Order: sequence, then structure tokens, then C-alpha cells
Amino acid sequence: MLRSSSRLCSLARLAGRQPAAAYSAPAIPQPITAPDVPYTGIFINNEFHKSESGKQFPTVNPATGEVITMVEEGDKADVDKAVKAARAAFELNSEWRQMDASERGRLLFRLADLIERDKVYLASLETLDNGKPYSNSYAVDLEMVIKNLRYFAGWADKLHGQTIPTDGPYFAYTRHEPIGVCGQIIPWNFPLLMQAWKFGPALATGNTVVMKLAEQTPLTGLYVAKLVAEAGFPAGVVNVIPGYGHTAGAAISSHMDVDKVAFTGSTEIGHLVQQAAGASNLKRVTLELGGKSPNIVFKDADMDYAIEQSHFGLFFNQGQCCCAGTRIFVEDSVYDEFVERSVERAKARTVGDPFDLNNEQGPQVDEMQMNKILELIESGKKEGAKMCVGGSRKGDKGYFIEPTVFADVKDHMRIAEEEIFGPVQQIMRFKDIGEVIQRANATKYGLAASVFTRDLDKANLFSQGLRAGTVWVNCYDVLNAQTPFGGYKYSGQGRENSEYALRNYYEVKAVITKLPIKNA
Repeated sequence: MLRSSSRLCSLARLAGRQPAAAYSAPAIPQPITAPDVPYTGIFINNEFHKSESGKQFPTVNPATGEVITMVEEGDKADVDKAVKAARAAFELNSEWRQMDASERGRLLFRLADLIERDKVYLASLETLDNGKPYSNSYAVDLEMVIKNLRYFAGWADKLHGQTIPTDGPYFAYTRHEPIGVCGQIIPWNFPLLMQAWKFGPALATGNTVVMKLAEQTPLTGLYVAKLVAEAGFPAGVVNVIPGYGHTAGAAISSHMDVDKVAFTGSTEIGHLVQQAAGASNLKRVTLELGGKSPNIVFKDADMDYAIEQSHFGLFFNQGQCCCAGTRIFVEDSVYDEFVERSVERAKARTVGDPFDLNNEQGPQVDEMQMNKILELIESGKKEGAKMCVGGSRKGDKGYFIEPTVFADVKDHMRIAEEEIFGPVQQIMRFKDIGEVIQRANATKYGLAASVFTRDLDKANLFSQGLRAGTVWVNCYDVLNAQTPFGGYKYSGQGRENSEYALRNYYEVKAVITKLPIKNA
């Protein structure tokens, strides 16, 4: 079992950030196991409001199945109210539009500072509402949130066009201008991090925001909304609505006065978001959707490292990662060893109370998600995959699932084709390089991929041949603000993070001015 400081060190090493000998992590502070929940309303114009309908919905602790608190349920009427506030804040003569770009950056820096100040509380609240281990909330998610906001804060005053030489007596240049009111719809698997990924580029480029939080995990997003006001953002710049996708989310996607929508979630809902955007006002769309990412392990790989990284790449965050390495292709000559040792690693995985720093795995986010995963596990058994360990619910309280490993998985099986979004590892055998590239790409998804090998030629071949937005070589889940993240094919369009994310949030305007011609 891993204690707090060694747990953080392990997480950092597994994410590929530092070799073991070079990294010494500080201890993780104790969590607040019963954090207060002061904010449950709809955040518009820097104030919390009751829903227009008077409706509320429960948010549940997935470790116990018990209701934490009731939250205001936003719907179309609340979206209309929030969009109106965001539109007013975007008017040309508004405080936000007249603000220096460097001041926008200062506000984002201030927001990051406030999140850092309240880091223990936010990590504790995230664990309570989402179920992820507190060690992950504190040492991974909150660290990335803070770094992400600071990264985009630094971009705020560095976005500029260029002058263009043209034919004739003309002076031409481009301006990068904010799109306008941006609707943003985020998922439940990384509530704080996905909020930061959306806030950062939108606000750095000068847009205003109407964000819908996932109904499963609204609490931390609402607390950050309070910090937005404390940081000094003008009223109406950021508006945050807890609510359901088919009401509040649909209202954002189809709203005639929303200029852009950004969605992270399932491919199924991504289709609906894009259809609604097109059927309304042709608003700009970026989508970060599902995945079924291949992870390819060659016989020449460092086997200890490849097994641990493959375990991390699948089981991290209870398997609730869109980029999880769910299809593990292992070269034939080392396949049996890889399976045997992966099973032993899964057996050693500690599952239980997410506030216990010794536990690696908490519950799934809700009962519906747990049941979906269990149903897919049953399909794997029925279709002939070999279930080596796990396969059942753990305990009768909360939504825990045993770490599960399937061997002898075939490409046509449901567990090899569908996004499980749970702690279910699928291991597949391959013999030929050309064969495995073809099989790895034989999916409608294209979010991420990885390859483990000591052979540089193989690494380069697969980096080019795998059709995915991110390819990790001898590592997995190495994510940071500076590198783009997004997918090919059904995994979405556009990119999160990095300079590329900024392009999703500004228009390019060309300005051409006739110059006076001086008579000879």
C-alpha cells in the first residue's frame, strides 16, 4: 500500500513526469472528509440565483449512494437569462471589452491563485461529489487546473495579427477578435479540470461564457464560480448553470444568441450538439468526444515499465478517461507474461473509500455508469473473452467495481469496440507490425494511442501511422497545458490546451486601408 507522499510520487512517475530517483514529492495534506457546500444555485452576473422553474435536483456521493445536497436545476429559461447577461458583458463599450488584454490575464492569474488557496477544500469537494481518490484530486487534477489557468493567463496579451504586403496602395493587417458568447458544456469525469480547459482559452481571448456543469458533479464548478467573482471578473463575463443535458445543454446548443459551443462528452451527445448548432445559427463548434485508444506493447519494451504504464493508462480515474488505453495489443512472444503480470497488478490495486490515501481506486460516478460497465463485462464473458480477475461490483454500498482484466479479446467483441469508461482492461495478441497498425486504426475513434518499444524506427513508424490526436511513446496519459489534446474521426474536432486551443475562440478579421497616392 502507498502512503500519502509515496502515492503522489508514484502518480507523478506513472504520468511520465520524472524518473523515480529524481522526484521527491511533498506529502499530501489531509482531506476535509465532510466539506461544507455553500453554493448550489445558478451563477449569473456574479450572483447565485434560484432556478426560474423552482426545480432542484440531488447530487449524490458515489461512495455511499447518499444525497449530498439539492442543487438548483437550470433549464431553457435560466440559459436565456445567462445568455442575456453574457451578451451585455460582451457589448463593445462594456468593461470587459474595454479592458486591457494584460488585465484579462491578471484576472486569470488571480483566479488560479484563489483556487490554489482553496486547494484542499476543492480537492475534498471533488472527491465527495465525483468519487475519485482524494490523492488524485489534490495531486493531479488541482495541480493541472492551476497550471492550465496560468498558462492561458500568460497568452492573454500575446494574441495579435500580422501586417500583410498587398498589391497597390493599400495597408492590410489582421486582427484576432473574440467570437462572442461561448456556450460550454463539460462532463463529470474531471469536473474542475474540464472547467479550466474551457475557461482558460475562452477568457484569455476576451469572450464571455455560459457554462453548463454535469448534473452528476456540479459542486466544485459552482464554488469556482464564486471565486470568479472574488477574482474581480466583471458581472456577466462568466455564468455557470447546473442542469441536465436534454434541457440546459440543449438550450445552449440551439440558442440563437450563442456564438460558439464547446462540448466534452460522449460521441452520441456530440452528434446532437453539432446538429443543434447547425440547425440554429451555425454557431462555431468544438467537440472533445469518446475514444477506444490502442496501446501497443512490443517484446523489446521495458516490460516492468510497460505493464505499470498500461495499468495506469487504463485504471486511472476508475477507467473514466476518454483517452484510456482500453485496447492493449501485446506482441505474441511476451503476451502470456504480460497478461499474468497485469492480472497480479490488478489484484494488488486498492479499492475503497476515496478519502483514504492508501486507496488507488474509488467508485464509479453513479449507479447508471456502474450498471453500464457491469453489462459490458457480462458481454465480454458471453462473447468468449477470458476474464482473469474481477468482473463484479465490490461491496453493496456505493458504486465500486472490482479491477477487471480480460485476456484473449478479439477485435469484434463489444468490449473491444465500445467505450466502457470503467476499470476493465482488455488485452489482445498480435504478431505482425503491419497487422497491428491496421487493427489499432480499425475503430471509429481516434483520440489517443501509445506504443512501448526501445526501437526508434518502430516508434517513428507508429507515431506517423496511428490515426489519433495524441500518440504517446513509452508513456501514457502525459497531459499538460502546453500540448494540444483532441481527436480524429468520431473523437471530435478542434483541440483543447496549447496555442491551438486559442484558435477555437477567436475570429480573424482582415482590415485593408487605401493609402493616399502622392502626385509626382
